[in-house]
Amino acid sequence: MENVPPPAEELRLIDRELVQLDARRAQLLTRRAWLLTALRAAGHAAAPAQGPGPSPGTAAETSPPSAQNVLLTLGGILLTVAAVAFTLVSWGHMGIGGRALVLGAVTVTALGTPLLLLRRKLVSTAESVAALGLVLTVLDAYALRRAALPSTDALVCTAVAAALLAGVWAAYGRAVGGLRLPLPAAVVAGQLPLPLWALAAGDSIEVTAWATLATAGLDVVIALTARRAAVRALAVMGAVTTGGWSLLTGAWLSVSADSPAASAEPALLLLAAGALAIGAAWRAPAAAAATAAAGALAAVAAVGGVLRTVVPADWAVPAYLLCAAALLAAVRVRMPRGVRTGLGVASGLVHAAAALWAAPVVLLALTGPAATLEDVWGGAPVRDVVLPGAATAPVVLAAVAVTLWAAPRLLPAAQLSRPAMECGALVSAWSAVVAAPVALSLPLGPALAVQLAVTAAALATAARPSLVAALLPTAAEAGTGAQPRPAGPSTGTAGDGRDAAESSRGPAGAAGPGDTCGEEPTSAPPQSAARALDPARTLAGTALACGLASAAGAALLGLASRPATFTALGVLVVLNAAAAVAARGLVRIVVACAAVVGTTGIVAAAGAAAGLPGHRVGLALLAVPAAAALLGARLGRQPVAAAVEATAAATVPIAVALAVPHPPTLALVLALAGVVAAGTAVRAERRPLAGYAAAVLFVTATWVRLAASGVDVPEAYTLPVSVPALAVGALRRHRDPSASSWVAYGPGLAATLAPSLVAAWGDTDWPRPLLLGIAALGVTLVGARLRLRAPLLLGGLTLALDALHELAPYVVQVVDALPRWLPPAAAGLLLLAVGATYEQRLRDARRLRETLGRMR
Repeated sequence: MENVPPPAEELRLIDRELVQLDARRAQLLTRRAWLLTALRAAGHAAAPAQGPGPSPGTAAETSPPSAQNVLLTLGGILLTVAAVAFTLVSWGHMGIGGRALVLGAVTVTALGTPLLLLRRKLVSTAESVAALGLVLTVLDAYALRRAALPSTDALVCTAVAAALLAGVWAAYGRAVGGLRLPLPAAVVAGQLPLPLWALAAGDSIEVTAWATLATAGLDVVIALTARRAAVRALAVMGAVTTGGWSLLTGAWLSVSADSPAASAEPALLLLAAGALAIGAAWRAPAAAAATAAAGALAAVAAVGGVLRTVVPADWAVPAYLLCAAALLAAVRVRMPRGVRTGLGVASGLVHAAAALWAAPVVLLALTGPAATLEDVWGGAPVRDVVLPGAATAPVVLAAVAVTLWAAPRLLPAAQLSRPAMECGALVSAWSAVVAAPVALSLPLGPALAVQLAVTAAALATAARPSLVAALLPTAAEAGTGAQPRPAGPSTGTAGDGRDAAESSRGPAGAAGPGDTCGEEPTSAPPQSAARALDPARTLAGTALACGLASAAGAALLGLASRPATFTALGVLVVLNAAAAVAARGLVRIVVACAAVVGTTGIVAAAGAAAGLPGHRVGLALLAVPAAAALLGARLGRQPVAAAVEATAAATVPIAVALAVPHPPTLALVLALAGVVAAGTAVRAERRPLAGYAAAVLFVTATWVRLAASGVDVPEAYTLPVSVPALAVGALRRHRDPSASSWVAYGPGLAATLAPSLVAAWGDTDWPRPLLLGIAALGVTLVGARLRLRAPLLLGGLTLALDALHELAPYVVQVVDALPRWLPPAAAGLLLLAVGATYEQRLRDARRLRETLGRMR
């Protein structure tokens, strides 16, 4: 009986043997590398082990380009040039017999010599001679045309010659298997016969398109059956070139057709090209998606081109879109994955093109009402822009929305992109409704009602996306007939995204209805990916953008008349406020800010309707930030409170701009804004920013009021700033004795001393400089007594400059009375004195710096 070891022991033994084999192989490879190095150093060629590859003699010829290959190439080129020169120059000096004898002998020799060279393993030499032979066959065809068929049409002769040469080269390449050039050359020559024959026939461009399509079919056959990579690559390039030209020609003829009969032949051409592309995609999985997409687009262009001729001009795009929808339904048929992907891509491209075609109508619906800004309350503007196909744009957009909504529910492969498709469906449906008033040429009232309705729907979707998701069955429920799960309470957070992602996965391991051909069912994204996608947030953000866009359009449209303005703005404020109450997160913040903007518009419109002047309207606008401040105090530290207050604060510059023409009202506006800011600064979370804003507003209001009253004394402007600033600085130093005097007293002192000093230097009287000097002396003494750096330096500098201003006239008189040489001499003596006592002056400066450093 056999003694079989346990599995664990046997596995350990096998691993040990494998380790030993790896170690031995590494040892042998190291020894081989050393031997190769030694042989190269000794001047001998390496002799690797013979395998299934070419022999040593062949390796030298098939090695990378060397001097021998360069010489062979140059020799072949020279022989080719000589043969061309002989054919073109010396041909006329020989008789018909000599011509045939010479060309035939040279051509046969050039084509037969590679056989002998290949037997001797001279591959590169054989390739060069074979290239010469191929060129000689072209010259033979040219010579035959000139000698025997001079009156024949050149295109016909070229087509026949290209066909014969392609056949001869292909047969020669198959017969001599060691040559790489003849078969690719045959493929290149095979691109010419049918197109040239069609051009020679000269019937119509359709004949040429059919000829190029037939050539593309031959290229496809060659690409699918050839073994050599170079032949396949050239065949693919030929198929793309000739087939693409046929497709473009067919599409142009189809679009240009003006009757069903005229569109029949282009449709057949496109269908044939599409069938060829689909067949190639079915047999070549590597490029199946792109090839199948091209074929599907050709089929859509064919059928849509026929339908276009039987429907009104405005319904041409819906005809193509109908074909694309039918193409999307065909994806559920049993077919390879690549072909199915290509069909889906083609359908998506057609739908995207249709949506772009209808986009200008949507833009006109949103931006057209901006014309009312030129004449507010002057009536609805007359549209002088008529877009082609505007009547069917809503139909196109609605069809795109339905397709995007249904695609992930009918096709399991599209479930991974379901959030993006649902957002696209939402945008398309919204665009269809927005474009409807333009398409139907509705008057102001119905058009405004449509805009407000679509805004309400979009804001409701943004506020509660889970409610919309609950109305839409998931892909698994659509395929299995399961009942949809009840949606939980929406919060607008990541929880909604997780619920939507979990509901879209369906039962584990269940195959979708379109999972065919033995393919594995499309797996749902993992839990982390579901959280990253967060479909509910994506849907809410998309709906919010749509709602804001349509709200802006409705607001502009409402400016056409006074009742429409108040109706539009009032409804928008209510809608945004309701959405702010229902929504959460970022959506709540955005719609709350939109409600504040709408309220500002209502206040401005009410002032304008009451006939108030602009500065009074600016005064009324301050009610918005005041109400926002009260609401912010009610909301507390919620994020929406800061957003609402910041949006309302943006109303203050508008009010200021309106009040600028009337300075007294401007001062009142600034003061009231300061009161609102001061009231906001009572709250701890708003104190830093609102407190500074209140101080700036109060000071600016005071200055504006003084300027409006004709006061031109600078101290009247600066003392109301300096006194409170010094009081605040004293309070700061009392609470924090370590605080610097520059922070506590510097701003307050500089606010008065600097403007007063500038005014004193321009004042020719004595009271202002005297009072400024007394004040600066007092500030300096206080700074020295209390050892405060800021008062000491600011007061001393101001006192010195003020004294210099007072003494300047006398100094000028003295300088004028002195001789001209005395000032330079005095300056020189001063420099000598400073240089002689430099060390002492340096110690004095250091002592002064240390004294100032000890001050606060």
